[in-house]
Amino acid sequence: MAHGSTRPTSRDVAQAAGVSQAAVSLVLGDKWRGRVSAPTAQRVREAAHELGYRPNLAARNLRLGRTRTVLLVVPALTTEFFAEVYTGAARVAAQHGFGVVLYPSPEGVGPARDPFASAQAALDGIIASSMAADALTAIRGDHLPLVMLDSDPEGSHGATTVNLDIADGIRQVTDHLLTLGHRRFLHLAADIPSWTFDVRARALAARLTTTPGTDLRTVSAPISIDAARTATEAALTAPGPRPTALVCDDDKLAAGAYKAARRAGLRIPDDLSVTGLDDLGLATAIDPELTTVRLDAEAFGERGMRALLAVLEGQAPEKGDLPVNLVVRGSTAPPR
Repeated sequence: MAHGSTRPTSRDVAQAAGVSQAAVSLVLGDKWRGRVSAPTAQRVREAAHELGYRPNLAARNLRLGRTRTVLLVVPALTTEFFAEVYTGAARVAAQHGFGVVLYPSPEGVGPARDPFASAQAALDGIIASSMAADALTAIRGDHLPLVMLDSDPEGSHGATTVNLDIADGIRQVTDHLLTLGHRRFLHLAADIPSWTFDVRARALAARLTTTPGTDLRTVSAPISIDAARTATEAALTAPGPRPTALVCDDDKLAAGAYKAARRAGLRIPDDLSVTGLDDLGLATAIDPELTTVRLDAEAFGERGMRALLAVLEGQAPEKGDLPVNLVVRGSTAPPR
């Protein structure tokens, strides 16, 4: 086993797994089928994972020729956010002689087919949104140098993570609404099992628990305008005091909430303040313009690509979350 700062070698993996170095090479090169038994292959992968072994990239490049190609795995491109992430990643990649292949998960956030005969042979590394993490399994992306975007640093299987400071964005939204005098809150949450949306819910609840006399209700909807309208209509007509502030997990949900408010005969912001998150083009297309949290998607993509380049060179990526900022527009006002 490797000790201290010495990087584990294929020999260390072979010793730990009780196999030859040739077997390690076959398994980690995904060429083992028919030559190594499945239990042995699993033992090699587990040993490599436990030792934190990464194949020697310099040797691999000499052997295979580095493709200088990176895959960016994102959910289906339903907003401009991930297009801007791609723009930022591709800009940094081009400066270093790399190309970026964009791979939107066909089912949005579900599993996807391998777009390559062998991702490992065709790619040097992968940048993936946690919202499309299932696609990684299909393309065996967990066997390549990997950077996860919007992902739990504690639960990303050792991958490097790059995050926006979403929790701080929610705190900025909540503080803005509390300062205006709001105490009855409705959270329109994205109905997607993803760490980044869990962060939003936890940050909102945590901030409101520090202010006495607040009330928080939550409804969930898939990220679509129609689904958001339906969920908000039900929440606004439910028994009990009506909320005066609606915190939406993203701008698209907020647009659906606008339609629900109009159908309920409520005026924004006179009867209901609404906030979003993302600052998409949509935020200034609706009326009144939306108070939301601006996420710099291009900077996010740039940071993701720089982190992957650092991993490829065996260096430590930048630390710290990217800052976000509240943009106050016409959709928020003091409650009547």
